[in-house]
Amino acid sequence: MDAHIIALVLGAALLHAAWNAMIKTAGDALLRLALINLTGGLVALPLLLIAPAPPAAALPWLAASVLAHHAYYLLLVGAYRHGDLSLVYPIARGSAPLLVASGGWLLAGEALSPVGLLAIAIICAAILSLATARTPTGAELGHSSRRGTWLALGTGASIAAYTVFDGLGVRASAPQSGPSTLHALGYIGWLLALDALPMAVLAAARRGRALGAALVAGWRGGLVGGALSAAAYGAVIWAMGSQPMALVSALRETSVIIAAAIGVFLLKEPLGARRLLAAATVVCGVILLQLDNQ
Repeated sequence: MDAHIIALVLGAALLHAAWNAMIKTAGDALLRLALINLTGGLVALPLLLIAPAPPAAALPWLAASVLAHHAYYLLLVGAYRHGDLSLVYPIARGSAPLLVASGGWLLAGEALSPVGLLAIAIICAAILSLATARTPTGAELGHSSRRGTWLALGTGASIAAYTVFDGLGVRASAPQSGPSTLHALGYIGWLLALDALPMAVLAAARRGRALGAALVAGWRGGLVGGALSAAAYGAVIWAMGSQPMALVSALRETSVIIAAAIGVFLLKEPLGARRLLAAATVVCGVILLQLDNQ
C-alpha cells in the first residue's frame, strides 16, 4: 500500500473518531446523527454535479449499503445510550475487520496470507476482549454496559456489511480501464445523498418538533460533523477502489486508539489496564498486517 494511501486512511480514522465523539457528547444521539447525515448529504451535492452517476452494475451494492448504513446508525445510537465511547467505539470498530476479510474473500476473491489473517485475528481478539473487561476498581461491567457491548457487536457486523458493499460498489463504478477518482466520487456522492433523508425522517417521527429545534441550535456542530463524516468515509471508499478491503478496514480501525484517548482525556471516562492493553494490541495487529502487505 502506497504511503499516501496509508496517510489518507489514517486521516480518515482521525476524522471518524472525532465525529463519533461528537455523537456521544451531543445529548440526543439520534438528533445529532440525523443532523450529521443531513449536512453530509449537503456536502455531497457538488459531487452529484461534477461526477458521473453510478452505473447499473453498482446500484445493487449501493442500495445494500444504504440499508446496512441505517442498521449501523440505529445500533450505534443504542450502543452509545448504554455504553461509554471508550467501550462502544473500540468493540464496534474492532469486530469488523475479520468479517470484512471474510466478505472480501467470498464476494471479491481477496485471499489474505496466513500472516494477514493472523494480524486481523489479533486485532479482533484484542478488541473483543473488551466485552469482558472490568472497571478500574475490578467490578464487572454493569447490565447497561453489557447491553452496550452487544449493541456494539451488532454495530460491528453492520460496519462489515456496508464496508464490503461499498468496496464492491465503488469497483463496479470504475471503467474497465481501471479505478477512476471521478467515478469513485460519483458513487460516494450518491451514497451520501441517499443516506441523508431516511435518518432525518426517522428522527422527525420519533422526536417531532425537536428535530427542527436541533437544526436551529446545532447546525454548526452538525455541519462540522457531517463534513468530517463525509470526508472520512469518502476517503475509505476511494481507497477500497484499488486496495484490499480487509487491509483498508483494519488500517482504519486505528481510530480506536484515538477514540479511547478522546474518551479518557476529554470525556473523563475510565480506562482500565485491560482496555489499554487491548488498544496497544490492536496497533500491533495493524502493524503486522501492514508489514505482510509489503
